Amino acid sequence: MADNTARTAYTVDSLLAVTVQVFNERGYDGTSMEDLSRAAGISKSSIYHHVRGKEELLRLAVGRALDALFAILDEPAAVTGRPVDRLEHVVRRTAVTLLGELPYVTLLLRVRGNTATELWALERRREFDHRVAELLRAAVAEGELRADVDPRLATRLLFGMINSIVEWYRPDSRGADGVAEAIAHIAFDGLRAG
Repeated sequence: MADNTARTAYTVDSLLAVTVQVFNERGYDGTSMEDLSRAAGISKSSIYHHVRGKEELLRLAVGRALDALFAILDEPAAVTGRPVDRLEHVVRRTAVTLLGELPYVTLLLRVRGNTATELWALERRREFDHRVAELLRAAVAEGELRADVDPRLATRLLFGMINSIVEWYRPDSRGADGVAEAIAHIAFDGLRAG
């Protein structure tokens, strides 16, 4: 007799959502394919039907976070206008994107460089930071931001504040826009020139 029990049909996206949750709970190195199979409620061979292995899942997950962050840099408000306004847009949108992709960005921020995928992700994060630092430098050169703050340090401090969201944020009445607004006020009230 055939088993008519309904099974969840997994796609790469739905498998990725489960994978990211497990990676964030157990760590990438502490997660086996068996752990992922158990969490997804499917066999390991079903996972291999979608991806080549655990590292491909990691690359897809951190790639999703990185793609979302880099897309911000191509938004019209990030490429036209005064440098300080472009920078403020990038900071606000980064916070909103982090909150919208919280599990994926959390995983991205936890990679340490132990695999080829992690090294790739760290390099891409550095590239993002450099592009934001360039915006900050342009705003300083235009006299829009304080010249006594090193742009690389300011960039690290800005993103330290934004990235810390993954450690404390729980959805509440403020929402993503409220958090992004608070970050922008705190950061730019301290950085604006005169």
